[in-house]
Amino acid sequence: MIINFIGECVINLFLALRFLFSGHINWKNTLFQSAKIGYDSIPISLVISLVSGAVFSLQVSKQFVQSGADAYIGGLISVAIVREMAPVFASLAIAARAGTAIAAEVGNMKVTEQVDALKTLKVDPIEYLLLPRLIAGFTMVPLITILSILIGVLGGMVIAKFSVGLHHNLYYTSVWHSLRPYDIYVSLVKGAVFGVLITLICTTHGLLTSGGAKEVGQSTTKAAVYTAIAILLFDYLITWIYYS
Repeated sequence: MIINFIGECVINLFLALRFLFSGHINWKNTLFQSAKIGYDSIPISLVISLVSGAVFSLQVSKQFVQSGADAYIGGLISVAIVREMAPVFASLAIAARAGTAIAAEVGNMKVTEQVDALKTLKVDPIEYLLLPRLIAGFTMVPLITILSILIGVLGGMVIAKFSVGLHHNLYYTSVWHSLRPYDIYVSLVKGAVFGVLITLICTTHGLLTSGGAKEVGQSTTKAAVYTAIAILLFDYLITWIYYS
């Protein structure tokens, strides 16, 4: 079952890339999907990043101050947020909000025979439904990741200031010396890969839906679970490739 689904995802991705490189792109639909996946997911992504950065800062600040390592607080928080927390948490939030909406929307189109109507009109569902979402996920998730990094690091700074009285200059200096452009690059790579995974898995689940409203709900649930697992697995894989 899972092997068959992975095969469907690979085939759909190949077909979408073929349409992409041949120039068959519906830019209007792509911009619309970018707004749905990117702009509409900003609030929940930033809230999660802010809270995660604040909680992580609260956990480590007092321990570092007690051990005399307060000069490393900002660096530790920023590295953790940039390398792991921002891309993973933001992507999981987007998958929970936009990914499930994609699966439900496409699944509803499939069971109400709207997908068959597209084929009747000689419109390929991969070109019309999947490709715009792939482009939107590939471009929007890294942008949201950048915002999540900024909010997470600022949230950590504020909590470090109020919890242990850490001066913001010391925090910024630690961030500046610990963070590398390479870390931000890897974070953006993760965001792009996660964006493709979210849209590919959720759209494929929608296209494979058959039956009625019950099956649409089941496909949406499976899409959420499969996407979360895929994000965590590829997070490990990318981290191993770039930091091993």
